[in-house]
Formats: sequence, structure tokens, C-alpha cells
Amino acid sequence: GERKADLKNMDPDGKGRVRLDYLIPARGLIGFRTEFMAMTSGTGLLYSTFSHYDDVRPGDIGQRQNGVLISNGQGKAVAFALFILQDRGKLFIGHGTEVYEGQIIGIHSRSNDLTVNCLTGKQLTNMRASGTDEATTLVPFLKKTLEQALEFIDDDELVEVTPLSIRIRKRHLTENDRKRAGRGPKED
Repeated sequence: GERKADLKNMDPDGKGRVRLDYLIPARGLIGFRTEFMAMTSGTGLLYSTFSHYDDVRPGDIGQRQNGVLISNGQGKAVAFALFILQDRGKLFIGHGTEVYEGQIIGIHSRSNDLTVNCLTGKQLTNMRASGTDEATTLVPFLKKTLEQALEFIDDDELVEVTPLSIRIRKRHLTENDRKRAGRGPKED
């Protein structure tokens, strides 16, 4: 599978349970414990122990299919902007969350990375609308644990851990730096 595991043994115990023995790289285990608990509704038992050192297997483990939504500025995220961004993908932040340029604020619904503005509020006018303003209701955001964040990141991303939060960011914070790094070194 995508985690590069090999099934070594399968033993039913006669009580409706099955013991599965796998040989899996340590990198393939990152993030699996949470996924396993969700798959088994918390009833599964997972035990891991070191077997041996081995050569790296070809192919990427758990390569992400979707791009990310990246903040283009620093400040507090605004509900109106987040409401509009909900159509672009799933968000990791809610209203009032402090963000900075280069911080990943969600998963894009497409395969490319998208730099977005989550700081703009609604334009206020002095005119009364003929209809009533609809309330901006936000879909609950995804809050990632440290293990989920480590499983989520790509090679050009970092996990930032503070006592109050776990954030994911791009290695290069500004969009110009990301474009420059994407081009690679200059050739003369």
C-alpha cells in the first residue's frame, strides 16, 4: 500500500478478532495510529517494535494529492474572508486566529498551492440593503495534532510547535521566495 507495509502473518483468534503482523518502515507509521483508531472506532490494538535497519524503498510514502491554501499577510483571520475561502478547500483556522505570511491555513480542493487573503473584511457602506445580510456560518475547521501535522507536510513545508498551537508553514514564507526556490539554481 501507500505506507510500504508487508503483511507477514494473519491469525484469527476464534473470538471475532484477527491479529495482523506487518513489516513497515517507521516513516510509514507516522500518522497511522490516529487513522487506525478511526478505522477501528477505537477498538483496535496497535503495537510496534523495531525490527531492523533496511534500505529505503523506492516511491514516496503517503504523497499528498491536494495543494494547500497559504496566507499572504499577517494579522487576524476574518470570518467574512474565511467564509469565501471555504469554497476553495478545508480550513485549519477559525475566525480571530493570528496568521502570518507563508502560514498554511487549509487544504486546497485542487492539486496546486494557492496564496489567499484571509484578512479582508466585508466592505461597509452607508447604504441600506433591500434584503437582510445573511449570517456568515463557517464550517468547523480541522485542528491537527502533532502526528497528523507531521504526516501532512511535504518537503517544502515545516511544522511549528508552540505551547499554545501547532502550525504548518512553507519553508519559504514570501511568495517571491517560494517561486525562486521552485525554479531551482540559476544556470549561466
